[in-house]
Amino acid sequence: MMLDSKVPTGPIADKWTKHKNTINVVGPANKRNIDIIVVGTGLAGGSASASLAEMGYNVKAFCYQDSPRRAHSIAAQGGINAAKNYQNDGDSIYRLFYDTVKGGDYRAREANVYRLAEVSVNIIDQCVAQGVPFARDYGGLLDNRSFGGVLVSRTFYARGQTGQQLLLGAYSAMNRQIAKGKIKMYNRHEMVELVKVDGKARGIISRNLVTGEIERHSAHAVVIASGGYGNVFFLSTNAMGSNVTASWKIHRNGAFFANPCYTQIHPTCVPRSGEHQSKLTLMSESLRNDGRIWVPKNQEDAELVRQKKLKPTDISEEDRDYYLERRYPAFGNLVPRDVASRAAKERCDAGFGVNSTGEAVYLDFSSAIERYGKEKALILGISNPSSQKIIELGEAVVSQKYGNLFQMYEQIVAENPYKTPMMIYPAVHYTMGGVWVDYNLMTTIPGCYCIGEANFSDHGANRLGASALMQGLADGYFVLPYTIGDYLSHDIRTGPISTDSKEFVEAEEKVRETLDKMLNIKGEKTVDYFHKKLGKIMWEYAGMSRSKEGLDHAIQEIKNIRKEFWTNVKIPGSQNEMNKELEKAGRVADFLELGELFAKDALERTESAGGHFREESQTPEGEALRNDKDFAFTSAWEYIGEPSDAILHKEHLEFNDIELKQRSYK
Repeated sequence: MMLDSKVPTGPIADKWTKHKNTINVVGPANKRNIDIIVVGTGLAGGSASASLAEMGYNVKAFCYQDSPRRAHSIAAQGGINAAKNYQNDGDSIYRLFYDTVKGGDYRAREANVYRLAEVSVNIIDQCVAQGVPFARDYGGLLDNRSFGGVLVSRTFYARGQTGQQLLLGAYSAMNRQIAKGKIKMYNRHEMVELVKVDGKARGIISRNLVTGEIERHSAHAVVIASGGYGNVFFLSTNAMGSNVTASWKIHRNGAFFANPCYTQIHPTCVPRSGEHQSKLTLMSESLRNDGRIWVPKNQEDAELVRQKKLKPTDISEEDRDYYLERRYPAFGNLVPRDVASRAAKERCDAGFGVNSTGEAVYLDFSSAIERYGKEKALILGISNPSSQKIIELGEAVVSQKYGNLFQMYEQIVAENPYKTPMMIYPAVHYTMGGVWVDYNLMTTIPGCYCIGEANFSDHGANRLGASALMQGLADGYFVLPYTIGDYLSHDIRTGPISTDSKEFVEAEEKVRETLDKMLNIKGEKTVDYFHKKLGKIMWEYAGMSRSKEGLDHAIQEIKNIRKEFWTNVKIPGSQNEMNKELEKAGRVADFLELGELFAKDALERTESAGGHFREESQTPEGEALRNDKDFAFTSAWEYIGEPSDAILHKEHLEFNDIELKQRSYK
């Protein structure tokens, strides 16, 4: 099958406008006769559901949580990017486009990225209109800051957690439509199969997670907005329920899965404390605006710190290695996530780590506290303030900006980050890979769309901080509502889709058979046993650093784990009840297939790009070394059975508006 990205012709700045002007639309009266299923209610799914219902479509929204407002987007702390140029520091749509492509190590589709930058300016206005309480400066204007590897201030944020506030905005818009009957909400329901009729996506099979009931739901189009697959590593910054099942079910039904090896490691997480953990705590990357990252210069000092015989505050300034500022003077602490994460790993691997496991670096706010304190003293007209007064004033400013994060850190680690530097270490966070989509956000299955983190994204091989929320809301509010209409314009006379057809019957039978098969294994090992085993293999051999030898080993090990799972998993209870273990088992079964495809994709890509680092492909300084001649493409995998048999299709990436060059942040 030939991949057709359906990118419009013409200059990049005109593509989206031209496309909107020329695609088909559905009249208001006809929208009332069309049903759309949306799976997932995070920022992408929530905004899409609300927008589509507002337009007049009948929407059925599904989430496995007990409420749409519990979607994982609620946990996003840092902010959302937009090319508003409020600070007058030179931002523009083009610069956001450029930074995103460069940050993603030139492995994204230009047209999609430019559109994302273009609609970003509308998102802020939309959210302000919804009442999202963005931070404001002293003049009442929206405040913003730099973030995630850029030289300009373009990240808008809200007190508390930005993702939370943005999701509540989408949730309130959804609730309005739920009250009007335009959205039918299916809480505690999980999509377990896609239904195709005459080759088109026409519905889903879902499982009621409270009663265990298997249900058929039909629609004229299906939208997947179920997030990323970071939990293939077991330990990640994602909530434990986050999974790949909806994406994987459509993949098994013909949707190509693209770039699965592109995973983002987030540099500012609270370090792992032991084997007991089920989730890693994300600390907002906005902290990198003011926190300076360092390790001791001397290994002896690092060893004493690890043994708790030396405090970080005892280490003098000249004995500290601010390694990001040393290696990347132009960007310093704001280098992109993949660069910052690998640099932390390199220092810790070399023996300079500062926690008991040797896997942590310091994030220090003492310089910022002093700088802000002096500035505040001048504003208040305090001449010759004491050091104590400067620190007091500075801490108050830092508290205004990051207070909730400091509180969270202190509760977890039992150390005051105002007085003692925070400890951070990289952890699995966002997945840039996902279901392949064209310019219209449609998968290779007609009528099946994929939005937000679930698709292979506009970020390339690495995502800039604060751009996840931007993509989710861009897709849901400003892209999908236009593009889906073009497809649905051919369905205005179709009428309701029956759930009694043989396709629905067969899909339901397939689901029941799989569930029965799982329950009848009656093995000895828990679902978590297999998930943790898979996660360790993934982190060790497909985490921050990958090699041919390691990936070959991972593929074989994952095959073995999958074989053991299907012969020895223990799932108590029955199908027709609330059964958390059965719920988890279905998701882990999908992860066990995805994990192998992930490693296969990483093995195929013998270059380093962004979050994908092949040890065999690096510069003398240890930076990622791309190979544009052989790998300037998106890998789109077709499912034909076992992951090892997946067929690779290549979408060659053309760069007409940005010059391809090796990234430098020096």
